[in-house]
Amino acid sequence: MFQWLSQWILDGLKHSPEILLFLSLSLGYLIGAIRIGKFQLGGVAGSLLVAVALSVFGVSIDAGVKAVLFALFIYAVGFESGPQFFRSLGVKTLREIFLALFIAVAGLITVVVLSKLFNLDKGLAAGLAAGGLTQSAIMGTASDALSQLGLSAEELSKMQANVTIGYAVTYIFGSLGAIIVCVNILPKIMGSDISDDAMKAQAEQLHGSLLLGSDQNLALSDVTGRLYRITNKINQTVEHIEKTINGISIERIKRGNKIIEATPDTLLKSKDIILVVGHRDAMISASDLLGEEINSVSGMDVVMNTQDVEMRNTRYVGQNLSNVLSSDEVMKLKHGIYLTAIHRDGMPLPLNNDINLKLGDVITVYGSTSDLKRVVDKIGAPIAKSDKTDWIFHGLGLVVGLIIGLIVIRVSNIPITLGAGGGALLSGLLFGWYRSLHQTVGNIPTGAVQLLKDFGLAGFVAIVGLSSGLQAIHTIQEQGLSLFLIGVVVTLLPMLLAIYFGKYILGYKNTAVFAGALAGARSANPAFGEVLNKAGNSTPTNSFAITYALANVFLTLLGPLVIAFV
Repeated sequence: MFQWLSQWILDGLKHSPEILLFLSLSLGYLIGAIRIGKFQLGGVAGSLLVAVALSVFGVSIDAGVKAVLFALFIYAVGFESGPQFFRSLGVKTLREIFLALFIAVAGLITVVVLSKLFNLDKGLAAGLAAGGLTQSAIMGTASDALSQLGLSAEELSKMQANVTIGYAVTYIFGSLGAIIVCVNILPKIMGSDISDDAMKAQAEQLHGSLLLGSDQNLALSDVTGRLYRITNKINQTVEHIEKTINGISIERIKRGNKIIEATPDTLLKSKDIILVVGHRDAMISASDLLGEEINSVSGMDVVMNTQDVEMRNTRYVGQNLSNVLSSDEVMKLKHGIYLTAIHRDGMPLPLNNDINLKLGDVITVYGSTSDLKRVVDKIGAPIAKSDKTDWIFHGLGLVVGLIIGLIVIRVSNIPITLGAGGGALLSGLLFGWYRSLHQTVGNIPTGAVQLLKDFGLAGFVAIVGLSSGLQAIHTIQEQGLSLFLIGVVVTLLPMLLAIYFGKYILGYKNTAVFAGALAGARSANPAFGEVLNKAGNSTPTNSFAITYALANVFLTLLGPLVIAFV
């Protein structure tokens, strides 16, 4: 009975291997949520460990699925951080270059020294580098270098097989160890928390502004509405009152039981009830002039809307906000319209009069539907809010990224390529930057971006565990733990040295930025995913994007160098 049940389960898993994928995610996130003191494994690392355990079933998932999931993850990361990435390029990125180079050199020296100490052949040494540093491309460049040594067919086959063995044994901890270093060890050495430093970095980027989530609102809103019953004998027109109290508009008037149109020439009388909308500070002056504030009156509700508009009117480009708002043309248009925010490259700007407007700025205005219709087209193009993803735009972005990943440049017979991951990251950065300049295309809801990142990365590492875990377990059983433990050193030592190099030589102060850079310099995608989770915002992404692109080149070059020096 037990044998029949086991066979039935195995047949079912072979027929539907995706069961193991989602089981790895479910149990992995459950295990990852367990906290022991201040240590928490995290969902990505948990999914990897569970997948390795489930690999005993001998069921793997097509490598194409792994490639798709990783492309979705890394493209989403690039798209989200594209505007900030291009804005941050400059002299400051030199430290990311040096960090990526340091990791590559330290990794090479560690592999060569340990290989000579433990008499590893060239194939195992190259596999050790590929797995311990989680750069699969090393396998390709090393195998190509081995074929240039003039070995016999039998020796070459053995060496190339050893590359795969070394990789399989060391890759699992290569991924897990990088997570532990970036998420647990780095903050202890730096003396600060990733999430705290991520918030500090974001506050500096926002120049003191607040970046609210989709479900968040300020307790004290800048623009508000009030109902007043006129008790003073003002006998003034709507236009006169609005000019007297700058920053308000009279939206509706009720006289007796009738609603009266609020035109500029309408004369306000005692006992009129008026709906006033305006800036909070202007409302304080309004109450002194108009009379008593009342709670509610039937027929006085007006629906107000918030609209994002992409700046396209070249007449206002280069002018500061003060001049634009005080111009005759704008003064005629802005009755009942309130400027609440300006965003540039996805980041909010402080609302002061010294801001010079640029094409592509996203201007957020607040007002009634009729007032918005009057003014929006004068600014530019309205940005429609939608829960749908523009797959015309993003499908093209993924295609472009994957094509870039196919490009191979050979330097002295050494193939250099960004690969599918690097190509998708670069494309995501470019398309994200383009979206920030042209907000009317490329929409993707925030929740959709988060799903692509979470499912893409966790699914990717789970498939790696299901595919390589069993081979790694068998190899360890056959050869003992020596190769695995050597891989542990190759994973940990360069990263630990890089932490002190980054802290004391390169001058990293922000733990979130440093964690992103360190994960990228090690080409450690699972570690980066966990860093993002800890950060709670995209602060680590800029430094990761730079070092990750460099690591794809620097670490790939280690293949032939390991073959040459071991």
